[in-house]
Amino acid sequence: MTKVDETLVGRSTGAAVRLEGVRKRFGDFVAVDGLELEVGAGEFFSMLGPSGSGKTTCLRMIAGFEAPSEGRILLGGEDVTGLAPYERDVNTVFQDYALFPHMTVQENVAYGLKVKKVHKDERRDRTAEALAMVQLSAFAERKPSQLSGGQRQRVALARALVNRPKVLLLDEPLGALDLKLRQAMQIELKQIQHAVGLTFIYVTHDQEEALTMSDHLAVFNHGQIEQIGSPAEVYERPATGFVAGFVGTSNVLEGDAAKAVAGDAHAFTIRPEKIAMAEAATTVDADHCSATGHVREVVYLGAVTRYIVQLDVGGELVVMQQNLTTSSMEALRVRGKAVRLVWDRGNNRPVGSTGGLVDGSSDPEEGVA
Repeated sequence: MTKVDETLVGRSTGAAVRLEGVRKRFGDFVAVDGLELEVGAGEFFSMLGPSGSGKTTCLRMIAGFEAPSEGRILLGGEDVTGLAPYERDVNTVFQDYALFPHMTVQENVAYGLKVKKVHKDERRDRTAEALAMVQLSAFAERKPSQLSGGQRQRVALARALVNRPKVLLLDEPLGALDLKLRQAMQIELKQIQHAVGLTFIYVTHDQEEALTMSDHLAVFNHGQIEQIGSPAEVYERPATGFVAGFVGTSNVLEGDAAKAVAGDAHAFTIRPEKIAMAEAATTVDADHCSATGHVREVVYLGAVTRYIVQLDVGGELVVMQQNLTTSSMEALRVRGKAVRLVWDRGNNRPVGSTGGLVDGSSDPEEGVA
């Protein structure tokens, strides 16, 4: 990782972005519904949610591309609600990169400085520094068509950073990349953000992406924020059933099934990797929950196997086990077997609502993202 001069973007403290009672309507449709949000300076903050949850609309309002129907948007304590995008100290990186195909990498990165009439010597120095930061100095004279997808993404990032914004907004910038490159770029983006100390606000529907990169994240659903916290807090202590189901694979038990397993009918969630699968006759102590059932389905994923177990008391639980010594044929032979599921009672997390999905999938609304 190239060492970056901190004067490239500067460092600050306090709240970089604050949303106060922000609401956005498109006709009768409420895309964002009364948001209260604060993003600290210098942090990597993700807005996570399915399509139609309001996260992209929220980002566009911070950028100035959409005006809120109600509420205020503050950047560094300054009310920018009525300002145009070019009057706000932010830059946006989009999924399609929007590079000029006829320009070289160096010319693409320098373009914004040229528009601002920055002196050519300063423009050259700042462009070189931005390219070094994203490890593309050797590609300065190439055209975008001569670059890989990951390299084009880094050019778009350098073009945004060279303007020295206080806040960088990223709208699913890795969505067009293949899985392996996307995972590598997640780590690289976080390293760059940490090196320059800049506030990143990142929109994604990918739970793993948000958990990998974020200092804090907000989970969006139907135009509202269901939970804000660190990745560990949101994953380990989901505030609602929707959060439990959307952020990773989860299980929610409620009513009679919850009472039979945990002694309380209140809904709770238990993560699949916390559950052990044992012989049906296995006995357990009072510190553990257990439930008997039959393995309904087996999904072999290479490194892990997902077992879907139909419980005798009603409902289903998903169990994830590492394949330390298990082959695919051994895993598949478990289908239909009677088993006992066992887990530490302390891993049960109560939830306020089970209105969300419990398998990590989504049922998004059509319309505004």
